[in-house]
Amino acid sequence: MNPTDHSEAILKEIDLKFQAINQKTDVQLEGLLWAKPITYWDYIQTDALLNLQIQRTTLPDEMVFIMYHQVNELIFKMILWEIDQIAETENIQVDFFSERLSRITRYFDMLTNSFSIMENGMEVDQYMKFRNTLTPASGFQSAQYRMIEFASTDVINLTDRRYKANFDENTDLETSFEHLYWQAAGKDYHTGEKSYLLNEFEKKYKEPFLRQMASFKTKNLWQKFIQLPLEDQQNASLIDAMRHYDKTVNITWVMQHLNTARKYILESGKGNGEATGGSDWQKYMHPKYQRRIFFPKLWTEEELSNWGNETEA
Repeated sequence: MNPTDHSEAILKEIDLKFQAINQKTDVQLEGLLWAKPITYWDYIQTDALLNLQIQRTTLPDEMVFIMYHQVNELIFKMILWEIDQIAETENIQVDFFSERLSRITRYFDMLTNSFSIMENGMEVDQYMKFRNTLTPASGFQSAQYRMIEFASTDVINLTDRRYKANFDENTDLETSFEHLYWQAAGKDYHTGEKSYLLNEFEKKYKEPFLRQMASFKTKNLWQKFIQLPLEDQQNASLIDAMRHYDKTVNITWVMQHLNTARKYILESGKGNGEATGGSDWQKYMHPKYQRRIFFPKLWTEEELSNWGNETEA
């Protein structure tokens, strides 16, 4: 195709595009005459991004803490973006499912490996000083992480194991929400009262959470898996991808997070052992206590009974 024919073919495609949305092609093309060429910094919004780090103290290592958590939230957004592709694809094919799931797992692998930035990248003395200015905020309040959980599995698998026997897929969402595993970390175990940490979290995000729970009831990762033809559900590569994701999120990643927290809060000898938000953070985080398992039917009885036990107590 010569250059003239190629240009005419492109113009025809452009014309069809704008006709489809009832727009005048000439107006759109004329607008290009006045449009500025794109630059890297405009496209990435670099200036805006680099001005989102606001310290509460004068301690230099607080900037490491802030930026690290902002990077985490960006990765969480990438994970949700990939899960949405799986959730919204009708008649999903095994290869597409496995490939997107592998992307998601790589993001969590990256998050797991990146904890060395936190573990070895801040002075203990500085951390123990600036963390006091963060109270009662806590990583517990990452809404995107909760959204990932709701998009990954049935709500019954996120229910506090003390109540699971009384719940099923027909339990109303409001009741299910009040008995999610992480609710216990935000309640006074003597009085049952919700902490300021949890009350503020729910005030901000409870309605979006309930919408996410309802929206993903029939299209979370587990539901998309069991909606596949039986032959596809036996696909070894897909099963491996599902199991890898489950273990990475609910054992490997949380244990790396837990061990990093232990270094500063317990092992340093300079903390009081309490989380900034007041949660019982060790029992909340450790997989052997909460037994967060997205896809329990893909694990053997022995694997389920030993969930998290291979990690340190």
